[in-house]
Amino acid sequence: MFVNTALVRAPSLATLSSSLIAFALLMAACSSDGGNGATATSTTAGEVLSSVSTSTAAPTTTTESASTTVVSAPASSTAPTSAPASTFELVPATEATGTVTHGTLTFAGLQRTYRLYVPSALPSGPVPLFIGLHGGTGWGDQFARTNHIEGLAESNGFIVVHPDGVKVAGGQGGVWNGGVCCSVAARDNIDDVGFINALIDQLATQYSIDPHRIFAFGHSNGAIMSYRLACELADRIVGIGLYAGTLGVQTCNPAQPVSILHVHGTADTNIPIAGGLGSDGISGVTFPPPHNGFDTVAKLDGCPAPTNTTVGDITTELSDPCNGSSAAAFVTIATATHSWPAGTPIVTPASGPGYADYDATAAIVTFLLSHPRP
Repeated sequence: MFVNTALVRAPSLATLSSSLIAFALLMAACSSDGGNGATATSTTAGEVLSSVSTSTAAPTTTTESASTTVVSAPASSTAPTSAPASTFELVPATEATGTVTHGTLTFAGLQRTYRLYVPSALPSGPVPLFIGLHGGTGWGDQFARTNHIEGLAESNGFIVVHPDGVKVAGGQGGVWNGGVCCSVAARDNIDDVGFINALIDQLATQYSIDPHRIFAFGHSNGAIMSYRLACELADRIVGIGLYAGTLGVQTCNPAQPVSILHVHGTADTNIPIAGGLGSDGISGVTFPPPHNGFDTVAKLDGCPAPTNTTVGDITTELSDPCNGSSAAAFVTIATATHSWPAGTPIVTPASGPGYADYDATAAIVTFLLSHPRP
């Protein structure tokens, strides 16, 4: 067990494997939403973290349908399968021609909703699942349009689901119970960990989901929720990727090591990189320093002392390997605000355009797929 009042990571003398030192290097151009096609040059996980360039977005074409499911108790876990290679080569995003389904799931007496994207063609065998958690007052459709991950799902053969948080009265968007935040979800102690667990179980009955590659990623309140999943649902969540979040629970006791990529901007005035009450925040929460939460997870993962590399505005602290083939990386982007880097802001009020020269979605997808659970 680790309590979030003693947030110090003990350095280790373990060395990094040569195949992952490239995390500190520039990557080849890679689109988060662009129409480069599957024949474009692949990108390794190591090349994504330090710098990710973007390209012109391609139009997205999807087929939409609806489904309703009632879940009263979690189903059995998906069967294990062999883990893929340790370094994933990302295929640039292509046009998202798969199917979007809006589903309903009843859990703990509440009707919960989600957006599900399934590529037009899936590879044989179990496939990865990405769970996208929107920011406070956001919603699944909004976050999917902001982060453009569905184009990467199409070209790389994985399923992505964007669940909706509990709705805030008088608005379209919702919030998550990340512990310290946010709003009605935290106030009413909504069991969002249980909801995500039930959602994984439900999707595993419909698709062949690889339990070695189930990942959560989130923004702001969704990033805070991602941390909570790492602490409380580590038997299902293999890794988390996030932008502009912090650890919001006092006790973190993951059942297994969980890989983590935390990206944060130095100009974030909603969840400041030094912690505290953001001048533009709407939650009214005084946040703990984001790096402290990262240090908590990295220590629990048994990570070695990080290797630090700066390329332009971007500083990467990488610890790899950690226990259980996990890894931990904290990326700081000088001048970046609270908005999703290289994303398309949808929520009003928004924090302005995201940092254009770092594709957070591509970085998160590549990092997490490079660190499956053995």
